[in-house]
Amino acid sequence: MADRHLEPDTPELRARWGSFAWTKENAAKAKEIIARYPDGRQRSAVMPLLDLAQRQVGAETNTQGWLPIPVMEYVAAQLDMPIIRVVEVATFYTMYNLVPVGRFHVQVCGTTPCMLRGSDAIMAACKARGMAKGHTTDDGLWTLTEVECMGNCASAPMVQINDDNYEDLTPERLDAVLDALAAGKTPKAGTQEPGRHTVEPLGGPTTLNQMVKANHDYRKEW
Repeated sequence: MADRHLEPDTPELRARWGSFAWTKENAAKAKEIIARYPDGRQRSAVMPLLDLAQRQVGAETNTQGWLPIPVMEYVAAQLDMPIIRVVEVATFYTMYNLVPVGRFHVQVCGTTPCMLRGSDAIMAACKARGMAKGHTTDDGLWTLTEVECMGNCASAPMVQINDDNYEDLTPERLDAVLDALAAGKTPKAGTQEPGRHTVEPLGGPTTLNQMVKANHDYRKEW
């Protein structure tokens, strides 16, 4: 499981992020997000605002983004929340990065279905490229994290890289995905199994197969 801790609140951190403010575009997005909630419930916007802030930090640093303490303070001030309440949310949900990460955040699922389907080999393939769990490579390109189940058990093993999932992986298929990302390309997300569209059985469906090409009413047959 990922080791969760806050980046130390140093003078250097304050110098870099103490003046954080929304871009013009994100200020409009933040206003729209807050308006979704009834009067008196604006603090409910904390999760989407933290996501927006992380993405802005990512755009400024050419990484996936993370949440420095001054950035969380900025969100807290906008929502009139105690900073500790914002930190509680950010530290609870692993979708928020609490320390700097690389251009691509490689999150390898190591839970039982992925483990049984070869996640150890996927992790080994990452390490063979110079990645180490909980660290960012010297070139700033990759951050490696081992995470718990991300809900792709039927197409295990899988990794999440930034906003995309890559499934039905082998070390060779993962290498192809990472090579494409490093080259500035956009590899196909989802299953990497040739001929598989989502998580249907390999070789095609074995039940309800009359639904493949058209709607079929099975009710009279049951």
